[in-house]
Amino acid sequence: MQRKNSILRINSRKKRSGFAMIMAIAIIVIIATIMALSLSLTTETTKRTVDLYLYEQVALHAKSAAELALLEIAKEGPCRTIAPYTIDFYDVNVSLLYVYTNPSPCTVAQTYTGIVTPEQNGSVLMDVTVSVNDTSITSEPIRYFRRTIQKL
Repeated sequence: MQRKNSILRINSRKKRSGFAMIMAIAIIVIIATIMALSLSLTTETTKRTVDLYLYEQVALHAKSAAELALLEIAKEGPCRTIAPYTIDFYDVNVSLLYVYTNPSPCTVAQTYTGIVTPEQNGSVLMDVTVSVNDTSITSEPIRYFRRTIQKL
């Protein structure tokens, strides 16, 4: 008959199973942290992409609004005002100030400054403001301002 001294021996299986449980929990916590960070970066990237797209659209719309204002001035004649308007979710405001020699055909409120040289006669100072204030599209308002001087 063989005698076994199991009291003095250390059972390594029991220690390993406890250590394996701690390692599994640590790995799950690390993976969950990485996934939460990935989800956070994905939503931030999506928001930035939408804001950048809308900003580029607003900039192009401001350029188009300036060209449309010049077309309206060419059709209707100088000293015209353009009322603010809305297209889809873009709010457009165009303010015009005219530069003429004295005497100006425009009223004093529409004239920016009087000049004396005929080369500078007949210009318009345009301030175009385009903004998006729709909270269903973007979380913060997007606004673009463009100032230009055009010869009439």
